[in-house]
Amino acid sequence: MSSIYLSIIVPAYNEAQRIGPSLDQIIAFLRAQTYSSEILVADDGSTDATVQIALERLKGFPHQILRTSVNQGKGSAVKRGMLAASGKYCLFTDADLSTPIEETKKFLKQLEDGYDVVIGSRGLSGSNVVVHQNFLRESMGRIFNGFARILAFQGIEDSQCGFKAFSQKAAKDLFSRQKLLGFSFDVEIVYLAQRLGYRLLELPVTWRNSAQSRVRLFRDPLYMFCDLLKIRWIHRS
Repeated sequence: MSSIYLSIIVPAYNEAQRIGPSLDQIIAFLRAQTYSSEILVADDGSTDATVQIALERLKGFPHQILRTSVNQGKGSAVKRGMLAASGKYCLFTDADLSTPIEETKKFLKQLEDGYDVVIGSRGLSGSNVVVHQNFLRESMGRIFNGFARILAFQGIEDSQCGFKAFSQKAAKDLFSRQKLLGFSFDVEIVYLAQRLGYRLLELPVTWRNSAQSRVRLFRDPLYMFCDLLKIRWIHRS
């Protein structure tokens, strides 16, 4: 059995401006805990200094740098990180730390209490959205999640928050089945978790919008909607 209690996966694509301070915060948080941990940076074909900065910041801390020469999508990066992780529990967070890393504590408590999957949510009554997206982005997000509730899953207010945690068993099973490599992979993972009977909890989080979002306002939502139509088909068996 692995001696690592928590693996934190950080997907990254051209994050040279943000990855250093974010990793510093994650390391400081983990060093203050009593459990063992590791950080995995899943680089998605960055063409800037993302990997070099990550290597420098992670010196002296248990880590893995997972590299690919071609940009394949956020879903691909998270999948590689989850499948390479060794922790009893595995959590992925966006490189900009829109959700503070300190939220990890309440996610781990729920996993220890028996949940298999815990997903962060900006849509629950207890959520604290400190900095909102602009009106158009928020509206498109709500519309997308509405379609996802019809086509893919039930009862989830926010499938796209980039802060989700899993037991090791659930992580290995769900991400080994994952097919979608872009931003809609979150919907696929939630769909699979519900379909396979994993205990899933949606948990309110603090969240601050980053002005440097990688989601292209009109192109990516179109691809994501097309992916919604594919999910049941690609997992029909």
